[in-house]
Amino acid sequence: MTITLRVLDGADRGRVFGDVSPPVTIGREEGNSVQLNDERVSRFHLKIQEDHEKLVLTDLESTNGTKVNGEDIQLRILRYGDMITLGRSVLLFGSRDQIAGRLADMRRGSAAARGTIDPSSQQKRSAGSLDLDMQWQGDNDLQATLHSVEPPELPDRMSPGQAAQLAELIEYIHIRLRNLMNSVESEGKGEQVKLDLRQWQSVLDLQSRLAEYLRAVSGPHD
Repeated sequence: MTITLRVLDGADRGRVFGDVSPPVTIGREEGNSVQLNDERVSRFHLKIQEDHEKLVLTDLESTNGTKVNGEDIQLRILRYGDMITLGRSVLLFGSRDQIAGRLADMRRGSAAARGTIDPSSQQKRSAGSLDLDMQWQGDNDLQATLHSVEPPELPDRMSPGQAAQLAELIEYIHIRLRNLMNSVESEGKGEQVKLDLRQWQSVLDLQSRLAEYLRAVSGPHD
């Protein structure tokens, strides 16, 4: 399996790094698989590696951070069509054929739409197939689909203890969201709902806790 990265913006705009085998490091320094001429990119900024038929991006504690589809990340499963922002550079992940394949898979609701690497989705298509698939001129919703937040898969191969911990975490979030939903009051004809300040603060607290969980899980480990 190989990786294709196309530079959409930045000093290296227009460059294509094709058929790069993982693990791939991206940074400003020589010795990276992909070297970018961008002073806001760290010497060794991020890494992309294969793990159980998925491609995982890890930010290497870079100075200015990494975004995928506009969201700050430390750890992320990549999907064809994702946009990676580091420094002033924007990279598009995947070849035209791979992105066209993902769009077709998303229509069929297959596993590839959830991030699993399906070799059949990498089959060669005609040069115009991506334009046809995405209907660039008339279907903005279809274009936005590539960068929507898709429901992630649950991890597999967990030990019983890890599964119990994950179940406890999901149950905690589920109960808090259920309690918040039960506190909502509708106004008028139900077109708007009202949440009192105390419950709104509970929503913010829950988001804060999730951010802390994310940092603990995806941050560097000694």
